[in-house]
Amino acid sequence: EARHKLARERVEAMKEIWTKPKAEYRGEMVSFGPMMAWPKPVQKPHPPVIVGGAFPYSARRAIRYGDGWIPQAARKGYSEIAELIPQFREMAKAAGRDPDSIEITVWFPRREADLMRRYQELGVSRIVFNLESDKADAVLPVMDEWAALMREVNR
Repeated sequence: EARHKLARERVEAMKEIWTKPKAEYRGEMVSFGPMMAWPKPVQKPHPPVIVGGAFPYSARRAIRYGDGWIPQAARKGYSEIAELIPQFREMAKAAGRDPDSIEITVWFPRREADLMRRYQELGVSRIVFNLESDKADAVLPVMDEWAALMREVNR
């Protein structure tokens, strides 16, 4: 019941540790007094925090404390995330965030060139394809299909 609150507090605490010479954090579930930790991350201000899951829940979390959002392309409550990306951007604006500051990655979409082009038009940064573990003779043809699709979309 409290897993998302715990995740948020842990991310907020990590950001403190990553960005402050002497970090401290006080939350309901995560709390620590002044501490020092080195080395600090190379990425500034810190490594990107990518928040994933189903819409609208993961969208709210990504807007609240994430640097990126990785929704599943389709879920029980919606058939295609592309239809909801404009709503995500409006949610970000309403929360005082610049929608362009939250990078979008789509996970496990349908294999359709028009859909991939739509993602490009919507400003999606990347697409993550799902590939089941199997022997090379089963996996390589699937990879070839994805490669052909990406060549078609990116020409």
